[in-house]
Amino acid sequence: MREKFPVTVHLFFFREGQILLSRRFNTGYADGQYSVPAGHLDGGETVLEAAAREAEEEVGVRIDLDAMEFSTVMHRMEEEERVDFFVHVHRWQGEPFNAEPEKCDDLCWVDVNQLPVNVVAYVRQALGNHLTGIRFDEFRM
Repeated sequence: MREKFPVTVHLFFFREGQILLSRRFNTGYADGQYSVPAGHLDGGETVLEAAAREAEEEVGVRIDLDAMEFSTVMHRMEEEERVDFFVHVHRWQGEPFNAEPEKCDDLCWVDVNQLPVNVVAYVRQALGNHLTGIRFDEFRM
């Protein structure tokens, strides 16, 4: 039998040298740590379609598919294996806000070179990959 891994998409929103971070709350995974807007593919949608849907659900902005590009992908091996796609969002409509206060207790713009110490480890690694042009990586906890 072949393995089936959850597939997630993470969104890198940048503005004036800053990245949009959300602090996880009441999710059961990495609560109290910062991440980027993200979510699972629901099936029957592309990675970019899932990214646009998650952006609207989590931070209340609309994104056209041509306003995003693939950044990096990561094979992550923690409690369960996952495949994580990261996309760079170039343009969006609306101002990001915390649209899921039951899952996020802080949404903020942070200097990309001065990240909080409590950024989820694989997200920190993926952001470094984005900034240095690494298109594929693996993460093992």
